[in-house]
Amino acid sequence: MNQLTTLHDLMPVLPELVLAGGAMLLLMIGAYAGEGSSRFVNVLCIVLLVGVGALVATLPAGRLSVFGGSFVVDDFSRFLKLLMLCGSAGTLVLSLDYMSAEKLQKFEFGVLVLLATLGMMLLISAGDLIALSGDLGAGKTAFARAFIRHIAGNDTIEVPSPTFTLVQQYDLPRFPLLHADLYRLSGPDDLAELGLDEMSAHAVTLMEWPDRAEDHLRPDRLDIAFMLSPLHGETYRDAEITGYGSFAPRAERIALIRRFLLESGFGQATRVRIQGDASTRSYERLTRGKDSFILMNSPKRPDGPPVRDGKPYSAIAHLAEDVTPFIAMAKGLRMLGLSSPAIHAANREGGLLVLEDLGNDLVVEGNPPRPIQDRYAAAADLLAALHRERTHDTISVEPNLQYRLPYYDMPAMLIETELLLDWFLPYLGRTPNAAACDDYLALWQDALTPALDAPLTWVLRDYHSPNLLWLPRREGIARVGLLDFQDAMMGPGAYDLASLLQDARVDVPESMEIALLSRYTRARLAADPSFDAPAFVQIYATMAAQRASKILGIFARLDRRDGKPQYLRHLPRVWSYLQRALAHPSLAALAEWYRVNLPAQKAQ
Repeated sequence: MNQLTTLHDLMPVLPELVLAGGAMLLLMIGAYAGEGSSRFVNVLCIVLLVGVGALVATLPAGRLSVFGGSFVVDDFSRFLKLLMLCGSAGTLVLSLDYMSAEKLQKFEFGVLVLLATLGMMLLISAGDLIALSGDLGAGKTAFARAFIRHIAGNDTIEVPSPTFTLVQQYDLPRFPLLHADLYRLSGPDDLAELGLDEMSAHAVTLMEWPDRAEDHLRPDRLDIAFMLSPLHGETYRDAEITGYGSFAPRAERIALIRRFLLESGFGQATRVRIQGDASTRSYERLTRGKDSFILMNSPKRPDGPPVRDGKPYSAIAHLAEDVTPFIAMAKGLRMLGLSSPAIHAANREGGLLVLEDLGNDLVVEGNPPRPIQDRYAAAADLLAALHRERTHDTISVEPNLQYRLPYYDMPAMLIETELLLDWFLPYLGRTPNAAACDDYLALWQDALTPALDAPLTWVLRDYHSPNLLWLPRREGIARVGLLDFQDAMMGPGAYDLASLLQDARVDVPESMEIALLSRYTRARLAADPSFDAPAFVQIYATMAAQRASKILGIFARLDRRDGKPQYLRHLPRVWSYLQRALAHPSLAALAEWYRVNLPAQKAQ
C-alpha cells in the first residue's frame, strides 16, 4: 500500500494538481463572492473547457505525460475528447439562462462539469476496480454519476443510485462499467450471491461502501476515500487516494523517477508516454527545448518460481535482470560504429536510463506492416559486418565494473523450445505424453549441437522490426538504429539473422528471406573465403525452427497467463515460418515429430 501524502510524492502529478487547484479556486470564488458569482464562475469554466478543447485539437499524437501518461491522443480519442468538451461547454452555456431565470446560484455546477470532463478524458482499462468510501453524503454517488456520464459522452444519461438495485450495469462504447453500492449488504457472503466477481472481470467497477466486501476486494485496486470538511464549507471535500497491490510499487517509482530526472537535468522536460513492448519496461519521450530523449523505466526483474535445478526460467534462459547489460551492450555496439542509443543519464540500481532518441522511422511500412526491402537489406548487412568482428564476452561498464555476457548454451536453448510444450500445445487443447516430450527434447538436443559448435559472436536476441529504426541521415549500416539488446549473449550469429528474416510480427515473403540470406552469405564469403556457407544455412534453419517454437509458446503464454490476446493474431505467421525452417533436410526427424504431435490445421 502506498499513499500520496507528502509534497515530494505529489510532485510527479503536478499537472493534475494544477487542474484540481484551479477548480478549487473557482469553488472558493463562488463560495465567498456571494450572490451573483455563479454566472462569473460558470463562464470561467466554459472558457477553460474551450481552451482545453483548442489544446486537444492541436496536440501531437501519442500518450502525454499528464495524468500519469494515460492521456491518449489519436484520431478516435481526439474526436471523443472534443465531443465531451464541446458537449460540456454547451451544457454550461445553456444552463446560464436557466439558472438566471430560476434565480439559482449553483456555482458548483460548472466546476463539477469541468472536473468531470477533464477526469473522464483519462484512459480507464477494463478490469479496473475503483473503491469509493466515505460517510453518507460525502459525495461517492455524485462522483460516480459524473464519472459514468462523461465516460459515456452523454450528460443526459440516467444514472440512478444503485442503493436498491445493488448493481447498475452500463454498456459504454469502450468497455462495460459496473456501479455497485454495497450499503445494504449484511456481509461479504451476500457479495458472492451477486456474482460481482464474474461480472467485473472485464468491466470497470465503481464500488461504493467497499468495506462491506471485507476480504473479498481485489488485491489490485485504487481506493478513493471522501471526507467532509465542515471548516471549509459544505461544498468542500477531502479525498485520500491509496494504491493497493500492483498499484503500490508503481506509485513508489513515481517519486524515484522524478528524483532521477531532477538530478540528471531533465526535471523540466515534457514527458510523453510511448508504446512499449511485451515486457514490463515502459518508455517516455522527454522533450527539453528543441531536443528529445527517451526515458527507459526498467525495474529489476523479480525471480520467478524455480523450474529446474532450483533456478527460475529467466536465469536458465539468461534474461537480463537489470539495466547493466543494456548499458554494456549499448557501449560495445557504439564502439563498433553501430547505432545503439547513447546514454545521457543512468541510475543502474533504480533501473532508469535517459537515452538518445533515435526517432520513429521504421524498417516496415503500411498497415499491416510490410518490410521495406532496402532497409531489411541494410539490417542484414549490419549482421554480416558484426559477425566479422572479434567480439569479446566482457565489456567495461564503469571503471570498476565489468559485464560478462552469458553464453547461449544447451540448457538455455532447450528451455526455450519447451515453451511450445508448456504453453502452445495446451492452447491447442493437446497434452503430449511423457514419451513424446522426451523424444522432443532429445531431437532438439541433437539438432542444436552443431549450433553450439559454431563460431561465437554477439547474439542481440531480439533483432527484428520492432527494435530496428531507420536513420536516413547516417551512412551505411549506421542507418540501422538498434534497440532492446539487453538480453544479448555469446552464441551463433545465425539466430539474429533468423530473427530478422522470419519476423514474428511481419510477413517476410519467402523470396525475400532467401534473397537476404544469400546476400548475407555472399558478404561473409567476400570478407572470409573460409566461411562455410552450407553449414551456416543449416544452423540458420535450426535456429529459425527453435525460435519459432519458442515464440509460439510465448504468444500462447501472453494470452493465457498475462491476459494479452492481441499476440494470438501472429500465430499463423509464426507457424508458417516454422514449416519453412523444418523443410531443411537436417531437421527431418524434428519435422516428423511436429507432423505427428502438432497437426498444421490445429496450429492455424
